[in-house]
Amino acid sequence: MDENRSMDFTNKAWDVLYGAVDSNYFRDRDANLIYSALRERMKFIPFGEYLKRYIYRQACLEEPFKEVPLKEYQQIIKGAFSDNNTPQSFDPTTAKLSALSKKWLTQQTVRRKVVFLLGFGLGMSVDDVNGFLTKGLREQGINAKNPFEVICWYCYKNGFGYPTFEKLWRIYNETPPNSLDVKLLYSDLTIGARNAMNSINSEAALITFVSKLKTDNNCPQHSVTAKKCFDELYTRAREIVAGIYNNDETEKHRKGQQRVYTIDDITESDLEHIISSAIPVDRHGNLTPSKVSKLNAQFAGKRFSRQHISEVLAGNTEVTRFDLITLNFFIYSQTLDEYANIKARYISFVESTNKILESCFLGELYISNPYECFVLMCILSVDPLGTYADVWEMSYEE
Repeated sequence: MDENRSMDFTNKAWDVLYGAVDSNYFRDRDANLIYSALRERMKFIPFGEYLKRYIYRQACLEEPFKEVPLKEYQQIIKGAFSDNNTPQSFDPTTAKLSALSKKWLTQQTVRRKVVFLLGFGLGMSVDDVNGFLTKGLREQGINAKNPFEVICWYCYKNGFGYPTFEKLWRIYNETPPNSLDVKLLYSDLTIGARNAMNSINSEAALITFVSKLKTDNNCPQHSVTAKKCFDELYTRAREIVAGIYNNDETEKHRKGQQRVYTIDDITESDLEHIISSAIPVDRHGNLTPSKVSKLNAQFAGKRFSRQHISEVLAGNTEVTRFDLITLNFFIYSQTLDEYANIKARYISFVESTNKILESCFLGELYISNPYECFVLMCILSVDPLGTYADVWEMSYEE
């Protein structure tokens, strides 16, 4: 039992959070305690660690987790891939499985396709694969608008191995565009595509569905639902910033304006100025490189910059879970009077954020992600945004 607890990322993360917020000094020294907790006890969890823990549990290994040698994990992967008739890659390669498995077990992150290959090689369930995608890679779960991922999903769901995937993938590639009468109810929204995918109950229905994805050129790969959630949160955040400026004479002077601000006056730069206010900027007004921050390893570059916002708004990059979490956090940090106490605010924030994330199939808040643990600790402070800024500032101090 003790060994299982020591292996559990979630338990460790909760220990870090409670160790900081339950301190008698938290009210007066919240930023210092949070910064120390993040620096000394909270580490970014590499993909390889998720993979090791999964194999350890699935293989029912009896030796202490920390004493299992890397070669033992490699042998388990090799044996499982052989038993499940899975090659070392979806694409032609001369690399050996022993070398590839070593990379998977030691890398910070891997390509999304590796997770799908491991799904076949290790005989994973749909839930297992989704867990690796949302927790191990911190990305969206199986994408119902990606033919490759839908075919993989169909195989996992029905317990089919790699040979069946290979057959179905070949049929998909050989199916000419517009050759099937597609009558599926489908929507570009993530939830609509997911519901349509879940209704697939045969190989014929599967090929019909993925052929729709193949022939419909305007079907986006980026999550429409996530973008919709981002736009709604971004609009609300801009409204709040406009209100902040209208109540701040210093800001009016900085902008050289005396008129009333409206949402149309608020740009990506304004959001960056408010949310990332404590991060130093260079002479061009750009945020100091994230690698300078002492929390860069924990946060892995999860800063809210105007460049990133512009890319998201233009549809040039995918909306991430961290974008949605940060925007929702900012909104909650500026609506403190709506909650009876800090506990009520915290509960409401968690429920609201989880609802947003789950609607985009990004998984619930995962406290083992250092940035998400950080945001939760800030929400429990008296001044969430001020604490958030103070911790960022500390991370850039010499």
